[in-house]
Amino acid sequence: MGLYDSVFTLIDLRSFSNLWFWIVLAVTWSVASHYVIGVPFDMVLRARRQGGAAMADLEAMVELQLRRRTRIFTSGGVWLVGLWAGLLTVVSLLGFWYRIEFAQAVSLLAVPLTIVMALSLRLTARLRAERPRAEALTRRLTWHRLKIQIIGVLSILVTALWGMWHNLSLNVLGT
Repeated sequence: MGLYDSVFTLIDLRSFSNLWFWIVLAVTWSVASHYVIGVPFDMVLRARRQGGAAMADLEAMVELQLRRRTRIFTSGGVWLVGLWAGLLTVVSLLGFWYRIEFAQAVSLLAVPLTIVMALSLRLTARLRAERPRAEALTRRLTWHRLKIQIIGVLSILVTALWGMWHNLSLNVLGT
């Protein structure tokens, strides 16, 4: 087996039978549920338990993330949404119309993350408008994290079922 074969065995594009895809899927949802609108969730827990300076740090971090996300969305949000929708459409068509396994895997990862991003943008707008403090802020962030975790679990379940169906439907023996 040459170097070429070794490299392409490691970077196999058959996603559903590849350990690397499942590692990426798990890490992606772990990171998505840890960073709620860009704020590490351990800051939320620490602020809820300790209050005081930890709560002030959380409120400052949330304010920073709200300004950052609002600036990004107001300056190029329409273009970003259009570009992302087009990219998602192309990848989904390649995956499910033309049956390209790698595109299916990317779609099964990107579509739920798009829902999470939309929910995060909605939360950003609500937090900017209402400006909750202390306990109300931690409650909102905790509830948002729970929604992300539910979407993540459903996404992993659907991806696992689709991957199992895909792998079982392959004609492995060539008969």
